[in-house]
Amino acid sequence: MFSKFQDITTEVERGYVDDTELSFIDDYVQTYRLRLAAYDKVKEAERLIIEQVQSKILAADSTIFKRGKEDLSAKWKQDTIRVLRHSAMAMLLNDTEMLREKFLLWFQTLMQAFGTQKICDLTYREMQTVVQQQLPKEVSGLLCPILELNRSILGRSDAKK
Repeated sequence: MFSKFQDITTEVERGYVDDTELSFIDDYVQTYRLRLAAYDKVKEAERLIIEQVQSKILAADSTIFKRGKEDLSAKWKQDTIRVLRHSAMAMLLNDTEMLREKFLLWFQTLMQAFGTQKICDLTYREMQTVVQQQLPKEVSGLLCPILELNRSILGRSDAKK
């Protein structure tokens, strides 16, 4: 939403915008209540989502959060909550472009530096399944495309770019 506002404000030099260029506002207004309700449901279910994703990941690989003797599960949880909250905000604002540009590309650099793309890929793949199981269809329908965006950016290694 905000990205689209920014796009049209940069076009002001060429003249007034037309109705079609402003149609995203109508679309947003029509879906605002749904997005707000979905945001609240994600906020309420955050703990359950994170716990279930972590359980599924550990069931697939009990050593996935181990790096030598260090247990990275607390760091994973902190990072995953951060990404989920940013994702919920992008869902509320209907602005995945802002999420991508202002957060995911920066966070991707960190994930690559620590070599955690495999964990990210698995995390956001499993999170889509958990969200579809735990949240109403209209909520998962809004959130899962964002979780897939997270998976595709954060789970990508340099070789896949």
